Amino acid sequence: MEKIQAKVEKLARFYDRISSAEVVIDLENRNNPALSLLLKVEPKKELIVQAQAGELFASLDEALKKMEQQLKKFKEKLTDSRVE
Repeated sequence: MEKIQAKVEKLARFYDRISSAEVVIDLENRNNPALSLLLKVEPKKELIVQAQAGELFASLDEALKKMEQQLKKFKEKLTDSRVE
C-alpha cells in the first residue's frame, strides 16, 4: 500500500494542484489485475485512467504513464487558455 501511495504522489511533479487520488484494484482475475486511477485536480476536473497487466505493479506503472500524459495535456490546455 505504501509503495502504491509513494508512486501516485510522484504525479505532483507534473501538476501540483491535485486535490485527491483514488486507486481501485480489481483482483478478480489474479493473473491479470486491473487498476483504475482517479485524480481530482483544480480547477474542478476529474482525470481517470485504467490499466491491466500481468502483475499489479506493472498495471500501476502503466496507469501512471497514462495519467502523466493526461496531466501534461491538462496543464497545456490551462496554460494555452490563459495566454489567449
